[in-house]
Amino acid sequence: MVRRLRKPQNAKRKNKSDLVASKVWEAGVDKLEEGEELQCEPSAYNALHAFHIGWPCMSFDVLWDSLGMVRTEFSHTPYCVAGTQADKRASNSIGIFKLSNISGKRRDLVPTKTGDDDNMDSESCDNDDDNEEKEVEVVLQVWDFSSHLNALAEAESDRSQGASAVSNHSPLFKFGEHKDEGYAIDWSPHIPGRLVSGDCKNSIHLWEPTSDTTWNVEDPFIGHSASVEDFQWSPVDPCVLASCSVDGSIKIWDTRKKRSPTATMKAHKTDVNVISWNRGASCMLASGSDDGAFSIQDLRVVKCGLNRDEEEQAEFKVKMKEQVNVPKDLPPQLLFIHQGHKDLKELQWHPQIPGMVISTAADGFNILMPSNIENFLPA
Repeated sequence: MVRRLRKPQNAKRKNKSDLVASKVWEAGVDKLEEGEELQCEPSAYNALHAFHIGWPCMSFDVLWDSLGMVRTEFSHTPYCVAGTQADKRASNSIGIFKLSNISGKRRDLVPTKTGDDDNMDSESCDNDDDNEEKEVEVVLQVWDFSSHLNALAEAESDRSQGASAVSNHSPLFKFGEHKDEGYAIDWSPHIPGRLVSGDCKNSIHLWEPTSDTTWNVEDPFIGHSASVEDFQWSPVDPCVLASCSVDGSIKIWDTRKKRSPTATMKAHKTDVNVISWNRGASCMLASGSDDGAFSIQDLRVVKCGLNRDEEEQAEFKVKMKEQVNVPKDLPPQLLFIHQGHKDLKELQWHPQIPGMVISTAADGFNILMPSNIENFLPA
């Protein structure tokens, strides 16, 4: 966001000297003077792009690639995998896609046809239209898409006429003990095969691998009072993870201390739909709420690691049409606010491109790189 003077709509600009300079607005530092307002300014971003793959996606993940560990020069090429939310279950699919030539310092709409993509029909969504009213079996599945990803990486150009390769695929493993559907899942970056999953009945299951294709799934961890929406493993501690929930909180868990959280933050007044722990700068945690906006927090500023009194906890007023007052309502660890999404569902830091955040919502995907966080990122 940037701050600038608001002029009457009927005011005429006499010359270039009437132009008011804009600057990045820093929450907890800057104050809005009389006559100033917050506006979205593309120059506040090193990159800002939007794209979609047809249907909205409620969840996605960034895929690791072989293009380099710390990539700072434009243009960028990210790979992602996402699950669609179609109007009928039979139309749902899992999509693997590559976005080429992501440039900086401008906003651009990336049409669906500009990215290579492979779509795989999900077995759990393969239902006839006549069965739409029947109860849906809740099953969590593990898939191996390595062959499709390799083929996508080798593609030298975009598919002709925007065509997508479609193939049926069988899962490696199924788990059917969740009591309700769920949106939260995350692989451990430290222990290959370790996985955590959550559901709308506020249960959390830890998956411990027993082989390359089998898992032992433990009894649920209980701590949230509403649907568990997202997980993030700590980038530095293999036993620590964070979760967020419709109850408005972010909880920190230690797998060595079973079934109860070690810390709790009341992060938002509305549902917390998504969190992302920066893998390159572990002091930064991004969170997104049900009002369509998300924030980036510097965890080094939070007293006692992540534990704060409720009175001191930030009350993020980042709704599109609501005035944001500083510094009363925003904590000093808040670095950047991005707004404009409709029904934000998930966001991820790119693990190999410092400062890149990818988010998904009902109106599609955003790729953004805030310009004011460069000093916090690895060179």
